[in-house]
Amino acid sequence: MRLYAALAAFTLGMSLVCAEPTQGQELTAGSMDALRAQLDLDKRGVVEANLILTESQAAGFWPIYEEYQRELEAIDARVVKLVNEYVDNYKNGTITDALARRMIGEATALDEAEVALRKKTLMKLDGVVPAIEAARYLQIENKIRAVVKFDLAETIPLVG
Repeated sequence: MRLYAALAAFTLGMSLVCAEPTQGQELTAGSMDALRAQLDLDKRGVVEANLILTESQAAGFWPIYEEYQRELEAIDARVVKLVNEYVDNYKNGTITDALARRMIGEATALDEAEVALRKKTLMKLDGVVPAIEAARYLQIENKIRAVVKFDLAETIPLVG
């Protein structure tokens, strides 16, 4: 139950980040950075609240977690770049077959990079934390990623 309450709070935060600013509300780079920092804390809180680790396991886990988050952030930056490119071309009506083909390739490469990162991280966790905790962590990450991807998919129009 803790996971669902924490995910609900995280989802609310994500919806604030992904939402268009309302009239009179401006999202500056500083406010976006503050929101992202809060979401990072919330995400870590979700993970912390739902893993059962000894002190020595936690000492090994958190550096792996931080490395995973840094590498995931790089993948996410590529996703943002791709989405922005798509949206700009969509608005301008300049999506061609060649552009669509290239963007499909990049989207697939991003999916593959995320899977490879997850595999690499799980290998690093092997022996550091019990397999049950590694599986629980993976479930938490997958749930959070699903929320983020759903919010993103909801805002991106179909190509046409």
